[in-house]
Amino acid sequence: MDSPEQPQIYLITPPEIELGSFPALLGTVLDAHPVACVRLALSSKDEDRVARAADALREVTHARDVALVISDHLLMVERLGLDGVHLSDAARSVRYARKELGEDAIVGCYCGPSKHDGMAAGEAGADYVSFGPVQASALGDGSHAETELFQWWSEVIEVPIVAEGALDAEMIRSLAPYTDFFGIGDEIWSTDDPADALATLIKAMG
Repeated sequence: MDSPEQPQIYLITPPEIELGSFPALLGTVLDAHPVACVRLALSSKDEDRVARAADALREVTHARDVALVISDHLLMVERLGLDGVHLSDAARSVRYARKELGEDAIVGCYCGPSKHDGMAAGEAGADYVSFGPVQASALGDGSHAETELFQWWSEVIEVPIVAEGALDAEMIRSLAPYTDFFGIGDEIWSTDDPADALATLIKAMG
């Protein structure tokens, strides 16, 4: 995942999906807009359920030449023919994941609002670093990634970055000059027409 000329879309699945309908919905969104990568981010710890979801989404994404990564389940990447893993433990597992999956796999990680964790992840071999949420909320401890972090990173560090969490058109407009990817999830899946909702957010990039 190289740094693009302008921000690209990185879709994040809902934590729960209906296998009878979500793959087709995802396909509709992918057909409507250019997407760089999709992350399977299920909350389920049921191995069979996660594997079946990965199989279904892989058919949709790979048919459209879109990469599919999975949250945290490192052992499923090669077994299910996925493109890589998204780690949620900041920089702690990056070096191990890279060693296990090899140089060709995508290894990315979520570093919350921490510049230090992001730099450590980059040094450990991450292909991208994800920061967020980008606005304060009552969720978690309320911390968030400031616009200044994205601005500093874009000027100093070469590792591509993803902005995710609490995105809206206004935040996308302000972060577009400084981020490589926008991680879009609930922002569109919670609407009646995800493809249309994504169109609105893409338009905000300018």
